[in-house]
Amino acid sequence: MDKKFGKDLTIGSIPRHLLLFSIPMLAGNAMQIGYGIVNTIWVGHLVGENAVGAIGVSFPVIYVLVGICMGMSMATTILVAQFYGAKEYRMVERAVGNSFSLALILGAVMTMAGVLSSDALLRLMATPPENFAMASAYLKINLAGMVLFYLGFLTNFILRGIGDTVTPMVFMSIGLGLNALLDPFLIGGFGPFPHWGLKGAACATLISQATSLGASIFYLNRSQHVIAFRPSKLSLDGHMTFLLFKIGLPSIVQQSLVSIGSLVVTTFVNSFGSAATNAFGATGRIDMIVFMPALSMSIAVSALTGQNLGAGRPGRVKEVFKWGIVMTSSITLFISLVVVILSRLILRMFGLGDDARVMDIGVGYLRIVGSCYIFLAIMFISNGVINGAGHTMVTMAFTLLSLWLVRVPAAWLLTRTSLGITGIWMAITLSFVTSMTASLAYYSSGRWKKSTIINTSVPVHAD
Repeated sequence: MDKKFGKDLTIGSIPRHLLLFSIPMLAGNAMQIGYGIVNTIWVGHLVGENAVGAIGVSFPVIYVLVGICMGMSMATTILVAQFYGAKEYRMVERAVGNSFSLALILGAVMTMAGVLSSDALLRLMATPPENFAMASAYLKINLAGMVLFYLGFLTNFILRGIGDTVTPMVFMSIGLGLNALLDPFLIGGFGPFPHWGLKGAACATLISQATSLGASIFYLNRSQHVIAFRPSKLSLDGHMTFLLFKIGLPSIVQQSLVSIGSLVVTTFVNSFGSAATNAFGATGRIDMIVFMPALSMSIAVSALTGQNLGAGRPGRVKEVFKWGIVMTSSITLFISLVVVILSRLILRMFGLGDDARVMDIGVGYLRIVGSCYIFLAIMFISNGVINGAGHTMVTMAFTLLSLWLVRVPAAWLLTRTSLGITGIWMAITLSFVTSMTASLAYYSSGRWKKSTIINTSVPVHAD
């Protein structure tokens, strides 16, 4: 493999690497999340608040499957980053070919399972009748494109593992631009287009994902890139598959635990009626926007950690952690302040200004949870180091602790007090603090640097 297809993150200024890596990725992540944000804004104004609630109810179900995609893609990123840092370029190609093969198989299975079980899951979540029909249609259309989503997600993660964050940003911008263009026509039925309502939003996303993936495959194949998608490169190597599942399974379990926990918490919220469902759907989208900088920096930290550990430079990882904390904290504190102060204005952007009850619930959420975003942001950086080192089982344990031993039980208990729905918001903030504390404690122990996923003959450099 020609090294021009990646970037060596084992030398040079760490702050500069983090910035150059994370800024295009932040833009790319913004575009990825933008699929949902654009849909929500158009739906809120053209269809109504119940449609916004339907998207919010659907999201935890979708995220269960997204968690599988994310876990396996993260495993590929960790392997690719460490092989790339160790200059084992043939192993990079093997990891990529194996991952694409798994994506096709798992994506097809997830699509079938998701479509067949979607209505049962919505009923299990006690989805209000006002939201059910729209949520069902929206969910099934989104799940039908799971293979496309998985392949696009995997391609972007692999490129990031070899230090390229610009290419994913370009192709996601193509998808988002098309999504924004199609949304008003397919939702509102303007001109010759049919009036599909919320189903139109889902169809616009599906068409956009297919277009973005097609454009990226065409470009990568034409440029003879290492991750070019060709049938001749598809293979299932036993040892490589074992490594991918060894790293990816804890991440899958972690993401699934988050998703299932979200299902449970959403069920608690739904018990307070459609106003709570609609408000929670909008605030969930706001959370996604707020966490983008921290998530982008976390992925950058993982990539730098993987390459530097693969090259035998653990000392540089400590600098990666320090600068990641400084940069992420500065950004998150500013955004948190804006969200808390301008909560009503932000919620109106999502079409929630007509119902005072919905607005009051949304504002309550943003003022309580929004003031504690910094705790989760710091956890993202610490977990980025731990995941980049391949210790994904550890971060899975943190998720189990904060979500299932803190958030869910506390939400259940506090909603039965005079706090009502506010108890759920307090439980969420308590889980933020718990996960951050556990992650920082593990990082401080230094155990993350005692082993890596791959063993190479690269000598350890003095740092």
